[in-house]
Amino acid sequence: MISWMQKHNKYLVWTIWIATIAFIGAGFVGWGSYSFGAKAGNVAKVGDIEISQTKLNMVYSSIYNQYNERLQGRLDEKKAKEMGLVQQAFAQLETQAKILNFAKEIGIIVSDEEVVKRLQGIRSFQKEGVFNKEIYNGYLRSQRMKANVFEDSLREELVIQKTINLLSVDALPFEKEALSAGMNVSDKLAYKVLTENDLNVTLDEAKMKTFWEAQKENFLTAQMYTLSVVWTESKDTEVTEDEIKAHYDKNSFNYSNAEGKQLPYEEAKVLVTRDLKLKKTKKAAQKAYIAFKKGKLDSSEKVTLALGDPKLSNELWNGVKEKAVGDILKPKIVADRYATVKIENIVLPKTKTYEEAKEEVALIYSAQAKREALLALAETTLKNFDQNDSIISDFVKLEEGVNLKPLNNQESLQFLQKLFTSSKEKGIISLLDKVIVYNILEQKLLPTDENQSNFVNQTVNTLKESTFEANLIKMLHKKYPTEVYMGGLTN
Repeated sequence: MISWMQKHNKYLVWTIWIATIAFIGAGFVGWGSYSFGAKAGNVAKVGDIEISQTKLNMVYSSIYNQYNERLQGRLDEKKAKEMGLVQQAFAQLETQAKILNFAKEIGIIVSDEEVVKRLQGIRSFQKEGVFNKEIYNGYLRSQRMKANVFEDSLREELVIQKTINLLSVDALPFEKEALSAGMNVSDKLAYKVLTENDLNVTLDEAKMKTFWEAQKENFLTAQMYTLSVVWTESKDTEVTEDEIKAHYDKNSFNYSNAEGKQLPYEEAKVLVTRDLKLKKTKKAAQKAYIAFKKGKLDSSEKVTLALGDPKLSNELWNGVKEKAVGDILKPKIVADRYATVKIENIVLPKTKTYEEAKEEVALIYSAQAKREALLALAETTLKNFDQNDSIISDFVKLEEGVNLKPLNNQESLQFLQKLFTSSKEKGIISLLDKVIVYNILEQKLLPTDENQSNFVNQTVNTLKESTFEANLIKMLHKKYPTEVYMGGLTN
């Protein structure tokens, strides 16, 4: 997913123009160790439009949070730099600026009333379905952002939407016919499903050891840390009902469900109480850190843990792995308490012996050997395909959600998706743990029904819009030059 997004990023700018509101409730991600020089607060100029450092920070934060969610919270600044997130953020802004230049040239404008309507429609700023200015102002304060900056971004978002909407063109009859024909092709198949149960694979100890020898550097012991930890508990910190309610009112945009809908006070109360207790305990944790650093406070416990052990938080481990023996880290939140950590000793990873790695090697080698054997069996089966010893399907189409025995619904869909994008009459299609050998016996074209006509029309429109958008952006890259004021923004 990440590599695909990186590859296609510049051609999907308008479909992911969410920098304005995407990180509401997610918290701002700063630049960390990046140190760039800007020109009057701007990082570049595209055509007549300046790109500000503030906007670059905002888009970077949005992209960072998207990737961090996909990586389940394991993204850190070093990895973000390796992935080129700064360059991705700038590429988005550069393309958006080119569209805004074009919009200005052809006279597209957005009124104040449209901006207000868009702002009031953001659910994270609503209370009981109505825009709440106090929530909005609280969000701006938490992000250290001025209202005019946020609202200018909304205005630009609307301008871009209006510009892209000009590319919407209804599908032509011959276009719908062409797509419909492709969708209504129906195949009758003879097929065999091969699994590991069809194999008789015996692990060869000598081959497995040779396999380990070739890549033994990949089989390492865990990096171990001996740590002295001072815990500062928050569970006994006193908070009143009024304090909890006030904290929620000020930060309600931070509390949302999986669908992004803001949680009402009663549903968010447990989380709000935890956050407020942690906030009030922070000063005590800082005092404990100072006392521990001066040798006036003993640690709560001494532990030896592997890097990434869930006893500590990802944020704390990210800090630990950047430090050396003897360093003391400032308090970090771990669950509902603070941890102040001193690194007492570090045992670096080392290559495991064959005996130490044998169990792990066996799993990887076994999976590889079985996969190779399965593909070899599939090749032999295809070469000697016997229709009488295979499953014969009815006529099947991709859209019908057919369940091909013995595959489940998801496997059937994956198989048909690959089948209907292949030009081979007979062949081999691999799934996760299965291989299907097939032969198309017969093919026919079915008529289009009314429900499908609507889908075909929408699909053609979407394809045309994406094609027009790709061509538009190629034109704009040539039409509006970019002047970059700082290094590190482009590859």
